[in-house]
Amino acid sequence: MTDQTKRGYHQQRSSTPPPPTGCPVHTSWNPLNADYLEDPYEIASALRDEHGVFYAEQLGYLVVTEMAEIERIFSDHETFASTNVQDPVFPLAPEAQAVLAADDFDPVAVMSNRPEPDHGKIRVHTRQGFSNKRIKTLEPYIRRRSRELIDAMVAAGPPTEFVDALAFPLPGETVFRFIGFPEGDDETLKHWCGDRKAFSWGKPSAAQQTEIAEQMLAYWRYCRTFTASKKENRGDDFASELIDAHEANPKDLSYQEVESVVYGLSFAGHEAVTSLICNSLQCLLPRRDVWAEICADPSLIPNAVEEVLRFNSSQISWRRVTTTDTTVGQYDVPAGTSIFMNFASANRQGDIWDEPNTFDIHRSNANRHISFGKGVHYCLGAKFAKIETQLVIEALAEKLPSLRIVEGIEPDYFPNITFRGPTELHVTWDTDQNY
Repeated sequence: MTDQTKRGYHQQRSSTPPPPTGCPVHTSWNPLNADYLEDPYEIASALRDEHGVFYAEQLGYLVVTEMAEIERIFSDHETFASTNVQDPVFPLAPEAQAVLAADDFDPVAVMSNRPEPDHGKIRVHTRQGFSNKRIKTLEPYIRRRSRELIDAMVAAGPPTEFVDALAFPLPGETVFRFIGFPEGDDETLKHWCGDRKAFSWGKPSAAQQTEIAEQMLAYWRYCRTFTASKKENRGDDFASELIDAHEANPKDLSYQEVESVVYGLSFAGHEAVTSLICNSLQCLLPRRDVWAEICADPSLIPNAVEEVLRFNSSQISWRRVTTTDTTVGQYDVPAGTSIFMNFASANRQGDIWDEPNTFDIHRSNANRHISFGKGVHYCLGAKFAKIETQLVIEALAEKLPSLRIVEGIEPDYFPNITFRGPTELHVTWDTDQNY
């Protein structure tokens, strides 16, 4: 392994180069602005139409809004490194830094934030865990647990808050079963992971940062203890497969990297899926004719999920940092420049999709979206996330065809620059049906 092995999982940005010469500068736009959090798409499209590339002063990032340039950046992993994707956007408070300075808090960059060639060596082993065979073994669990949670909703009666009832617990529990965590630890684990997006992609207060840091430390210690226990008690789970891979190829996958994959996957494996499930319902349920089509023909669900990923993605941006002097758009950009790739603008481009602001589950090129990235760092769990969402929609369409969103309650979105989904989603249904 290279000296990148020594790079911690979360790093603070050391310096911010000035805006590139001649590059437009936006002094007021910020992805954390209230109007952008409420609905980023119209604003993102207007920004794209104004400038393909601009510098966001409040963010300290160069913003790229057009699909072709975003795809080029993703495809050139040597010039545009992924090392900053898990890092805090803004400086950490001293109190939070002190918590994470604990001697035993030492997760290392492994997947989304690990550059080549180390990333490729690790991915060989992690990709095996996301094989079609492994996903197939989890399908029965997802189907059973979905129906259990829906049955609990029905038994309690409408209305219900869907994030708490199903969209949050199901993806978390699924990824925990995938890793091999015992079911008895689920609630504690979900609590520790709950606010992670604020740490890496939001702007929490000093007190919030410190609380999240304490949860991260506790969770890292749990992951280390759990991984150690798996050395002596292997099972049919991803953690055991990683330990097997480490023992067979210790130079390609270190034990510390096994611990770090377990640590990182628990959040990445469920937070975006929670939002994708909710965003799917936000797209489907208000369009009653579309929901009726889904209920009548579940074979439409896979393409419908692709259209949700384009139209109302659970991930609306991602980051890179330049490793050398280069160009972005028509501008000369120095090494060390942070790049903000705006998926919300790229996924609504009129030169790629007809009527891009229309939700169409029959769209033939719906899967042309960029929501899972591109290139060597293409999201490892993309297929897993789509299948889990498809199975949830299928179960809801079968058991609750009258499901609809409660009117008059405006959704709220957790303030962060990347992940988008409602913090609550209130739904109801008719009770005079035979379930």
